[in-house]
Amino acid sequence: MGAAQNALGEPPRVRRRHARYSTGRGAWTAREWFLFRDSVLPACDGLALALAALLIIGEWQGLGYALAVLGMLAVNGAHRRRICLRISDEIPRLAALVAASLVLLLPWGYPAATLLALGVTSLALLIAMRAGLYAALRAAYRRGRLTETALIVGTGHTGLEIGQILLEHPELGLRPVGLLGGPPRRPEAALPVLGDLPGMAAAVARYDARWVIACFTGNRDGDAGLVTTLRANRDLPVRVCVVPRMYEMATAIPVSCRDELWGIPVIPLRRCGPRQSGRLAKRAFDLVVGSLLLIISAPVQLLLAVIMLLACGRPVFFRQVRVTRGGDRMTITKFRTVRVENSDARWSVSTDQCTTLGRWLRATHLDELPQLINVVCGQMSLVGPRPEQPYYTSRFAKLIPRYEDRHRVHGGMTGWAQVHGLSGDTSIPERVRFDNYYIEHWSLWLDLTILARTLTQPLAGAADSIIHRTNGNGNGAEAGTIQPTARADSPAPGAAWPWIPHDIR
Repeated sequence: MGAAQNALGEPPRVRRRHARYSTGRGAWTAREWFLFRDSVLPACDGLALALAALLIIGEWQGLGYALAVLGMLAVNGAHRRRICLRISDEIPRLAALVAASLVLLLPWGYPAATLLALGVTSLALLIAMRAGLYAALRAAYRRGRLTETALIVGTGHTGLEIGQILLEHPELGLRPVGLLGGPPRRPEAALPVLGDLPGMAAAVARYDARWVIACFTGNRDGDAGLVTTLRANRDLPVRVCVVPRMYEMATAIPVSCRDELWGIPVIPLRRCGPRQSGRLAKRAFDLVVGSLLLIISAPVQLLLAVIMLLACGRPVFFRQVRVTRGGDRMTITKFRTVRVENSDARWSVSTDQCTTLGRWLRATHLDELPQLINVVCGQMSLVGPRPEQPYYTSRFAKLIPRYEDRHRVHGGMTGWAQVHGLSGDTSIPERVRFDNYYIEHWSLWLDLTILARTLTQPLAGAADSIIHRTNGNGNGAEAGTIQPTARADSPAPGAAWPWIPHDIR
């Protein structure tokens, strides 16, 4: 399993076997069972809130209040499955959300005493219902029922300690099946080593693991491999928790954002990048906004094509193969900005090898407008990591850690790296860092922020071009400065990349 990887270094898809869980009347699939498990806590909260509203108010406003509190609990992560079932950790947040929701009842003029009684009753019933549920779950766990299998990533001291804790404390509800990583430092490990990091998908499928506890390794290179493995297996239906370095200092992490394994704090990870609903929303956003921009910019593109044809001759457009999500290849179209004799010379060309119109198009980024067609067709996104050519993609994937992680989403016309000035001949590792940050923290608001910042660049670029031209320096650069270079329009296998650190070449 570890040796079989695709071009992006991701492990192949593994078909998961579906365990079946006995309920006394029949068998449920694992998916059905865990959907039921995830709905138990919201159902208990809803029952407690509905009962409080019925006892104190007894009107439809009480139902609205109960739904509002239930919604706020869900939004604030209070329904997240937890390993450590300790009700005392949850009381402050429950009290804050219950009190905040009482504001919704103020327009109906309820007396302060009624609102106070509703808040106190709601909180008391929530605590009682949750405490009863947690006690029942712990009792079931101790009897070996309702437990879930867990896979521990890391064979160092922390990984071995986590495995021992789970074996000695069944009330946590996790049943460890083994470790992933190299040979353990202590030969007396209580759990077997099931393979190395690239075999995570196979181990999850074979043992039907529902939790992955990732422990830090002893060196930075090992952590880099762990991050890449977790990203490559992002689609596995497991919950992932990470044991932070210096976990003894984890008090800086809010209780609502961490869990606990017998005194060792762990951080639950949300799925990186857009989820299915997020991907649909992003695609709808790209389709609507991309179509509008394509229609609005059509006259401008037509005018630029005519000017390009008259001033520079054929070809007007430049087409090139780039690598996008999952290693797929696509052909992008841009306005040609480099003289024909220089268009396939090397990785980068100086600005004096561009046409006069081409330098202006690059400065204003208007040469990118034809790529709106790729966006509308679904080959690209308005915002995302800039796609690279296949030759450079394969080279950078070997030289730069986590470069291939950029291909978890579609390439974009603009991106988080570009609005921070990381385009052209700038540091590739820094671009990778910004691109992966964008993927991990994606939201529609972040896309809007990047687009807003991108739309200001043509004006800034045009002004900068005018300033450079008025300085009298014929090649468009200020005197006494290093010549800026523009990206070439085709690959050059013999090129060198001075912005790549020597230690990773």
